[in-house]
Amino acid sequence: MRSNSSSLSLHQRNNLIGLALVAPSLIIIFGIVLQPILSTLYLSFFDATLGVTKTNIFIGLDNYIDLLRDQVFWVTIQRTIYFTFVSVGLELVLGLAIAQLIHTHPPGWRFLRTSLIIPWAVPTIVNGTMWRWIYNADYGALNALLMQLGLIDKYIPWLIYPKTAMNLVILADIWHSVPFIALILQAALATLPVEMEEAAAVDGANAWQRFWHVRLPLLRSAILVALVIRTVEAFRVFDIIYVITAGGPAYGTVTISYLTYLETFSFGHIGRGSALSFLISLITLLLAFVFIRILYKPGDRL
Repeated sequence: MRSNSSSLSLHQRNNLIGLALVAPSLIIIFGIVLQPILSTLYLSFFDATLGVTKTNIFIGLDNYIDLLRDQVFWVTIQRTIYFTFVSVGLELVLGLAIAQLIHTHPPGWRFLRTSLIIPWAVPTIVNGTMWRWIYNADYGALNALLMQLGLIDKYIPWLIYPKTAMNLVILADIWHSVPFIALILQAALATLPVEMEEAAAVDGANAWQRFWHVRLPLLRSAILVALVIRTVEAFRVFDIIYVITAGGPAYGTVTISYLTYLETFSFGHIGRGSALSFLISLITLLLAFVFIRILYKPGDRL
């Protein structure tokens, strides 16, 4: 009994020592992360404005109800969903293709794998500025290239058309983010057992059948991780739109995060902007949950 009690007390002391050691870090984390979240949630229940005359009137759920009734909110959600699914979908297809190419070890595959880091390592603001110059109507590289190829006879102001501008922003986002997915999937491909593919080849499966029935199911966990991370990032996209189009033309590239920026800092509606930020969080959590439910299977290792 004494040995048990002494060992138990020793175990408790170790727990207390461990808690004391991590307590400062936990306090800092809660102070940096939790406090802003709670403050934003608090403000979302108020008619809080920023300006010469500040107001702070409790209105309960009115900010959320007004947003859900606002047609601008739903149009912006549709635009954001379009950006998210087109961008992430093309990134997944291209990333998987590049990962497959590297996995086959063609000549120069090591250089290709290393060079993939360059677009991903470029800061988003720098990436947006670079593509804004490429799309420039007066001296942009895109117009110059198309002129040299004889596809156009005069420079085109690409960013004055809402649909074209959105698709060009998506192109810039794809260039920046495809390497991230490609590197994740290539690393997952490198860990796959070759015995299963060899057995499938012996059974007469061709290259496509081996990819579809052997490789792709084994890549499910890696695809899930890449999809969740990129979907959350794409749905909250702000910086690249801010740099390339600033939400224009005619608000044609305003996404939900950009709308939150406008409501909070341009219009001074802090309460409404806080409610928008929480709606964004709920939607991104829902999207992540949907991907996990569809792709995750019991026994998968994430």
